[in-house]
Amino acid sequence: MNLKDYEQEKFGIGDIIRSAQAVINNDEVLKAESRDLLTRLAEDRFNLMVVGRFSRGKSTLMNAILGGNHLPTGIVPLTSVITTVRYGSRKQVVINFTDRSLRREVPLPQLAEYVTQQANPGNVKNVAFAEIELPVEILRRGLFFVDSPGLGSSIAENTQTTERFLPQADAFVLVTSYESPLSEEEDRILHRIRFTNKRLFVVVNKQDTVSEGERKDALAFVQERLDRFSFSEKPRIFSLSARQGLDSKQSGNADQLEQSGLREFETELIRFLTEERAESFLSNMYGRVGSFLAHTSRPEGNIELADSFSSLDKRLHDLRARGLGEEAHAGRATALRDGTSLPPLQIERRTGCWICAAVVDAIFAFLSKYQYELTINPDTQREHAERGGFCPLHTWQYENIASPYGVCTAYPKLAHRIAELLDQRAALISDGDVSIGDLKEILATAKTCIVCEVGVQVEERTVKLAAESVLDAVASAKGRFAAYCLPHLSHVAASLGTGEPMRELLRAHAQFLERTAEDLQRYALRYDALRRHLTSEEERSASQLALLMLAGHRSVNAPWDAEFIL
Repeated sequence: MNLKDYEQEKFGIGDIIRSAQAVINNDEVLKAESRDLLTRLAEDRFNLMVVGRFSRGKSTLMNAILGGNHLPTGIVPLTSVITTVRYGSRKQVVINFTDRSLRREVPLPQLAEYVTQQANPGNVKNVAFAEIELPVEILRRGLFFVDSPGLGSSIAENTQTTERFLPQADAFVLVTSYESPLSEEEDRILHRIRFTNKRLFVVVNKQDTVSEGERKDALAFVQERLDRFSFSEKPRIFSLSARQGLDSKQSGNADQLEQSGLREFETELIRFLTEERAESFLSNMYGRVGSFLAHTSRPEGNIELADSFSSLDKRLHDLRARGLGEEAHAGRATALRDGTSLPPLQIERRTGCWICAAVVDAIFAFLSKYQYELTINPDTQREHAERGGFCPLHTWQYENIASPYGVCTAYPKLAHRIAELLDQRAALISDGDVSIGDLKEILATAKTCIVCEVGVQVEERTVKLAAESVLDAVASAKGRFAAYCLPHLSHVAASLGTGEPMRELLRAHAQFLERTAEDLQRYALRYDALRRHLTSEEERSASQLALLMLAGHRSVNAPWDAEFIL
């Protein structure tokens, strides 16, 4: 199971709970119980607590895993403030104060003003904890890094703060280093961790500073010390250089990444998150939801409700038996299973699709000028009337930018012409000729509307440019694709023909729509659980973005006439 499939299985459980809510009716007790189950799904988070003495490289290790210099390093000594790292739509810090009603969003460079002894001595600013929000994929599915204050500093509150947070952690990463592995303070924290019965990973950092022989001796020493604690599950020891790992990720040097030891640690960490921890959480949720359905399926005298819940119980058992990640997603391409395999699409902020944006801008520019000509120029008014005006869609787009006075001066000729044509058709009926023709011929259509002509010309030109940009992106290997709505994607794909460029373009859009689908599901789950405050900006905008990408912008891809849907 990977993180994507884990979430999909959670969403499947959420759908079953949602279906149960639909048949509960007015039973407030059952509604509250079902909402508690949804809350547990929506709040699913995994606190991975990173502990160790200051200057061991904790922040550098987290930066290496996150793939960039996101977290400030070297701001020592810290105050007694826990710092968490979670997913966010943009890079920022949310400062939470001891007065729970107070929160403040600040840029990441200002973090030191709240968590360093120099800027916040003795935590006089009453900071409860700081949340760093980063748009990093590994954090998107509920992983929270918890960066604890360094152990063994001159500030006693630092160690106390770290120890108080231990019960809230789901697993631990102890970062020590080859300089002086496992200090007295780290021995003390290991003793506390042992009694939590949580998974422990031990990282011996800065392997690039010692020889191979020194490395072996230090690792043997660490192993011997760990054995003395008699952990219920033996911690794995990882030798690495966080600095080399970070540099190799930023430079794209795969060989250096292997040599740094970071990849081996990340692989084991992801395996633990997706196998042991995920399966434990799902097993617990299946048990809780199964008990809820079994208890609810036996109401006295209500056979219909009993049948409904029995059916839901079967759905739950089927979901668990088939393993959603193994069957429903078995044929999914590698790009969909690995959210980092392709660069993200460049989304146009207003319309989603760049071709839609070009058409919208061109039509607005044309109408802005043309509506003025309609107001003052009799020849333009005559031409407008002969064409039958604008099509219905562009008539209302024109109305959005024209004044009532503008309409009153521009439309008399068109109204007179339509009146004359209707009168002529009426005369045919009076003469006994019932074949008056199709009245829709009087109206402007996409074929006669001058604004439609402008839109089509811009669309054709932009589709060609889009196809060229795809070829350039593939040729450069590191280029990013622009996003196109499904109607325009079909045009771009037709221009490209078959081959590698079209395959990569389709893969990128498939990956983007998969991600958007997850944002939709995550928002719905948190909405049902009354946890909308946990949603990211992407999740809050997913409903609009999904429709834009699937159907195109309403000002460009709306059907022109009922004949298009008959």
